[in-house]
Amino acid sequence: MNLLELFLLAVGLSMDAFAVSICKGLSMNRVTVGKAVSVGLYFGAFQAGMPLLGYFLGLQFRAYITAVDHWIAFFLLGFLGINMIREALRGPDMETKLEEDLRFSGMLVLSVATSIDALAVGIPLAFLHIDIVPAVFLIGTVTFTLSALGVKVGNLFGTRYESKAELAGGIILIGMGLDILLEHLGIFP
Repeated sequence: MNLLELFLLAVGLSMDAFAVSICKGLSMNRVTVGKAVSVGLYFGAFQAGMPLLGYFLGLQFRAYITAVDHWIAFFLLGFLGINMIREALRGPDMETKLEEDLRFSGMLVLSVATSIDALAVGIPLAFLHIDIVPAVFLIGTVTFTLSALGVKVGNLFGTRYESKAELAGGIILIGMGLDILLEHLGIFP
């Protein structure tokens, strides 16, 4: 996996956090740099930590499933991507009103919820022999940046872009899974 592919993976993974950040910004009367950075730090840290956890889980099982690792990566990324696309096409959930509250308990729940897919992505990274430290740093940095921007975007534009962000993230994850599969099968260099 090259740097561009890793960057696209980071962008795809960050779309859930970006969409929630937009909702957070929508609920804020006034966005400050501190609030945007706080949201970005929560989401960025969890998006970096979860693939690291998944990577170590994947290392435990790598010897047993090396022959089918490309299929696992394809199905996991495809499943996550399809779920993101389905949620995007369903449209914004008007019943889910995220409050401006940035307390630890609320942000912890949101951070874990938006980073579960990153945990699943970490598993195939172990099979692909990815250097995990730069990978999780890039994933965390991209998520931090997009989440902090998402707070501001949400405050300015509302929920208009939430579905588009999830749709883009889903397409990117499916594309990454397909790329891994085709590359391993020798169809795509």
